[in-house]
Amino acid sequence: MNIRLLLSLKFGLQFINQIIFYTVKMVEITNSVVTSELFISLRCTNRIKKKSSFKCSGIFVSPTSALERSGSVGFCLIVWTTCGVLSLLGALAFAELSTVVPRSGAEYAYFIEAFSPLHRYAGQIPAFICSWVYVLLLRPAEVAVVMLTFAEYSVQPFSGYLSNLPEESMLKLKKLIAILALGLITYINLTSVKLYVKVQNIFTVCKVVACIFVISGGIWWLCTGHTELLKKPFDGTTDSPGNVALAFYSGLWAYDGWTSAAIVTEEIQKPEVNILRSILIAVPLITVLYVSMNLMYMAALTIPEMVSAPAVAVLWAEKVLPSWLSFVIPVGVALSTFGCSLSIQFGVSRLCYVAGSEGHVPRVFSYVHIAKMTPSAAVAFQGLLTLFCMLLGDIIALIEFASFLTWVFYGLAMLSLIIMRRTKPDASRPYAVPILIPWLVLLVSIFLAVTPIVHEPSPKYLFALLFILGGIAIYHTYVYKKVRSILAMRITYLIQALCLVVAPDKEN
Repeated sequence: MNIRLLLSLKFGLQFINQIIFYTVKMVEITNSVVTSELFISLRCTNRIKKKSSFKCSGIFVSPTSALERSGSVGFCLIVWTTCGVLSLLGALAFAELSTVVPRSGAEYAYFIEAFSPLHRYAGQIPAFICSWVYVLLLRPAEVAVVMLTFAEYSVQPFSGYLSNLPEESMLKLKKLIAILALGLITYINLTSVKLYVKVQNIFTVCKVVACIFVISGGIWWLCTGHTELLKKPFDGTTDSPGNVALAFYSGLWAYDGWTSAAIVTEEIQKPEVNILRSILIAVPLITVLYVSMNLMYMAALTIPEMVSAPAVAVLWAEKVLPSWLSFVIPVGVALSTFGCSLSIQFGVSRLCYVAGSEGHVPRVFSYVHIAKMTPSAAVAFQGLLTLFCMLLGDIIALIEFASFLTWVFYGLAMLSLIIMRRTKPDASRPYAVPILIPWLVLLVSIFLAVTPIVHEPSPKYLFALLFILGGIAIYHTYVYKKVRSILAMRITYLIQALCLVVAPDKEN
């Protein structure tokens, strides 16, 4: 028995070593591949390194929701594996799109190229709605989710001292911590791109370390014979299509980020080679990592324990790790989520720049600070929108809301690829995905977008649809008709004065 245990531990350590090795290789490749010239200077560009990354902190946010909607351990693991495969297929389709449309902006750029030539009026609506929803709703909601998770894990090391607080006071404390953290990430993104890069590099390491701790501890737990919770893996599996779709929402939200390289296509060296390479390394690696972590969670915790736990990784650490080591998990997760939210807020400023240059968002959000060379108006605006989302929503509702909108746009991106196969047959395609893949991802996107509305209608989905319709009205008035008002000009001048920003193409 001891020899078997030693062999199992040896295998586990070799597995962890391989994860560390390939994680380091992935970071090396993406560091060398994605060196982006961010357009944040008036007369020149500053060079920074921007990594193609996933929401690694998503695995600490959404496993509870995915398991609750799945109903069983076995089906939940199938959901997480399928989400990884679906993300890989979508990422491969984006790899082709990035060569056909070698512009930064990902979905936004693809919609302009695919739909604009089709109709003078309606052709630009998908791109406008994309920028409208991403800038005003989707990215702020995502940052709010991650910031609330940061607050949840930040208080865990002090839970013994806070146990006497009423539940309402604890909720207020967590929201206060989330708001303070939001202020800090907004300050970092306002202050300096170099500061952002340094902070982000540190927190990327924290993400990997936290994941390795969970996997290594889980392997030890299984090797010591604790397998009783995995003996009936499919007991309680849901039969509701709505629950299946919502389970996929939670899993796919954690995988989201596979479009990162496409956002900065123009600045990638040899994008036709390096985007595909980074996808083929990163997506399978993250899939193995996520499925392994969920398996380790479920081997130690019952379904009721996971569903009721506000911070599932902390509960897992208390049960599996020695008491003197359990604090590592909440600290690692808190740092991981902080870095993730910092990255999301930083990335949306690029979309503001591209959309502002097209006139699809107020141009002032593409302006840069006269001294710090950061898009301070866009960053401050994103901070305010995120604050609004944090005050109004909880984590699970925000995830389902954000995932619904995300997969609407991913479906449109697949449709863009299918359209450009016909409208641009002679375009350069160093890599062409089998046409079955975009059709499959498109059908899955339709299922994910429609099923929850039909089976579990909720006001949040109605709000999303009304928001999109409101965007069409804004497009008709201010983009197509080009209506300009004195009030809008005065607001622009006021924002410029408050944020000290100017148009990046101005000499003075």
